[in-house]
Amino acid sequence: MTSPSPFPIEASAAQAQAAIAEEFSLFADWSERYQYLIDLGRKLPDLPAEWKTDDYRLHGCQSNVWIVAEGDATRLDFHAISDSAIVSGLIFLALRVYSGRPAAEILATTPDYIAAIGLAKHLSPTRSNGLAALLAFIQEKAAASN
Repeated sequence: MTSPSPFPIEASAAQAQAAIAEEFSLFADWSERYQYLIDLGRKLPDLPAEWKTDDYRLHGCQSNVWIVAEGDATRLDFHAISDSAIVSGLIFLALRVYSGRPAAEILATTPDYIAAIGLAKHLSPTRSNGLAALLAFIQEKAAASN
């Protein structure tokens, strides 16, 4: 199966968003922030080959992204990875906020970290679309299990 999930790191989605904002505030410019995103993406556990299929491919991303949701309304775990280093970093941030949480908390949590770290202004349109597709997938799975 998969490697154990590193998520959740913080006790709540709100704490995760605050920690992300604090970490990104330590970097002077976006080249350092992109490098940090790449480093975060390297921390994602790999997915088993049977999950790297079209059945689990997230559509709406230019890069290949595979995502699997497991669990129920009390706890939803997301496993995901991309073939793009920066996209894997974006996945890490989203999973840090949402994975391992109850569906109700996922649904009640707006991804404020994106604006807090200035991410929206520094992503290409295709990456922004992919991030939106990832967040929509997470919200849909939470809504379906709630």
